[in-house]
Amino acid sequence: MRERGLRPEAGDDDALALERRFHDGDEQALAAVYARWSPLVYSLALRSLGDVRDAEDVTQRTFVSAWQGRAGFAPDQGSLSAWLVGITRHRIADAHEARAKARELQARLAAEADRGDVEEIDLADRLLVADEISRLEPIAQQVVRLAFYDDLTHVQISERLGLPLGTVKSHLRRSLYRMKSRLEVVHGVTHRS
Repeated sequence: MRERGLRPEAGDDDALALERRFHDGDEQALAAVYARWSPLVYSLALRSLGDVRDAEDVTQRTFVSAWQGRAGFAPDQGSLSAWLVGITRHRIADAHEARAKARELQARLAAEADRGDVEEIDLADRLLVADEISRLEPIAQQVVRLAFYDDLTHVQISERLGLPLGTVKSHLRRSLYRMKSRLEVVHGVTHRS
């Protein structure tokens, strides 16, 4: 049974009803939950990561994970806010781990560059891109792979995956921006378009 001190507001019945609707897959409940709790998730991520883009990414990943895993949330056993904070902590830890891997790879690449191992750097870049693609959400991974490995157009990807065209374009834009930022960090270079 839930402890009363865990309720975010005095309107326990309304909050519990929202949590149940979220758990049951009501997309309007998802929108309400996002509007209510995304500032908390974002501020936790920003405080820990110190980077606006990473905090935005963690916020998005938190709510995607929460929505996809909503069957694991038990409204009668705890508050939705506590559950979301738990997911947020995991996503923040993932972001810190990704940063550590990027720093490690950057150090290895720098050492290889000092030795003049150009071919290994190209291989390392390919591995880095593959690693970045593997970090994307499953749908974003599919979209990126279809676009770049299968050379499909946005429209073809939309039709193949049954996604709206705008969603396909958004996935590609966010994914490419994220991968470009990570590659720039690894190489220590800021490219200007």
